[in-house]
Amino acid sequence: MGEYQRPVFENWIDRQVREATERGEFDAARGKPLPDLGRPEDTDWWANRKLRDEGLTAVLPGPLAVRREKQDILTTLDEVRSEETARAIVEDLNARIKESNITRWQGPAIITGQLDVEETLALWRSRRER
Repeated sequence: MGEYQRPVFENWIDRQVREATERGEFDAARGKPLPDLGRPEDTDWWANRKLRDEGLTAVLPGPLAVRREKQDILTTLDEVRSEETARAIVEDLNARIKESNITRWQGPAIITGQLDVEETLALWRSRRER
């Protein structure tokens, strides 16, 4: 006679995993590392990962946002073809920097100096000549 096999209880989740394994649905991931979940102490690891995966930057408060825009102005202007448009972008940023400097935000005051429009445009021109 055959050997008695005791029935094993298989809950719904275990059955789903077993059936998916039998269909080979996990084969593509076999041997690959798990995605980086961030630092254990980082409670916003999921949001930071989503921002990174989508190529987005974190939303910054007004003063820090204009400071970041000022830092990245030449990269922003790299796509601009006309000097008139480049000048308008720099002047608009200067207006937002001025507004940011006089608006009271929560936390310490963050003052950002305005761009020298002519100097920025000269740098933009020299980058375009390359």
